[in-house]
Amino acid sequence: MGTRSVRHSRASLAGLLAALLVSAGCFVGGVSGPEPGAERPARSADPSVTRADGTTSVAEFADDVAAAQAVAERYWAARFRESGQRFQPIRRITPYQRSGEVSCGGQPLPRNNAVYCSQGDFIAYDVTWSVAAFRQVGDAFVFYLLGHEYAHGIQVRLGIRYDFTIQQELQADCMAGAYLGDSVRSGDLTLEDGDLEEFREGLAAVGDDPDQPWFAEGSHGTAEQRTDSFFRGYEQSLAACDLG
Repeated sequence: MGTRSVRHSRASLAGLLAALLVSAGCFVGGVSGPEPGAERPARSADPSVTRADGTTSVAEFADDVAAAQAVAERYWAARFRESGQRFQPIRRITPYQRSGEVSCGGQPLPRNNAVYCSQGDFIAYDVTWSVAAFRQVGDAFVFYLLGHEYAHGIQVRLGIRYDFTIQQELQADCMAGAYLGDSVRSGDLTLEDGDLEEFREGLAAVGDDPDQPWFAEGSHGTAEQRTDSFFRGYEQSLAACDLG
C-alpha cells in the first residue's frame, strides 16, 4: 500500500468507484471511469509489502491484486484453522475487459464492476475500471477492493445471509478492515504513510446517497456508515463484525 503525490477530490473519486450490489447470486458493483493512459513496464513486487510510489501500469496493478489475494488467503486460512474448520480459498480471480466477457449464474457482467460470484466461487473485475481507480486512489484501494470481495466469499462459506443488502455489505466492509488491520499488526503487510487516508478517500467515494432507503435492494450504507464499519474491523478485528 502506499502514498500518492496528488490528492483528488471526493467528487472525482466517486466518478471511479461505486458500491457493490447484490444480484442473481452475484455481488456486483461499479461505475464508469476514465480510460487509463499508456502503460509502462511492470516491476517486481514483494507480495508482503506494498509500494508507495503511485504505480500505474496494468501489470503493476495485477501484481498488487496477486499480493492482496495471497495475504487474504493466509489470513482467512489462519482464522478458519483457529476455529477448527477447513478453509477453501476462492477458486479464482479473473480480470475482464468487455461487457459480457464473464458471466455469473448466467448473468453477463457489465463493464465497470468488481464482483464476487457465489455461483462459481470467483472474483471478477473490469481491469480498465479497476486500474483507473488504482491510479486515482492509490494501491491501498486494491487491498480494500480485494478484501471486500473476499469477505463476500467468506460470508458464503460461513452461511451468513442477511435480509437486507446493507447488512451484508457493511459486514463485508468490517471484515475487509479486519483482514487489513490484523495483517498489518502481524507484519504480513506494511502500512505506509498515506494508506489510511487512501482507505478513507475510497470509502467516502463509495457511500450511498444519504436519501437512499436503508432497506432498498442494493443499499450499502452511507459514506459514514461504510467508513465506520471498515475502521471498526481495522481497529477491533473480527470481533467487531458480528460473525456470531
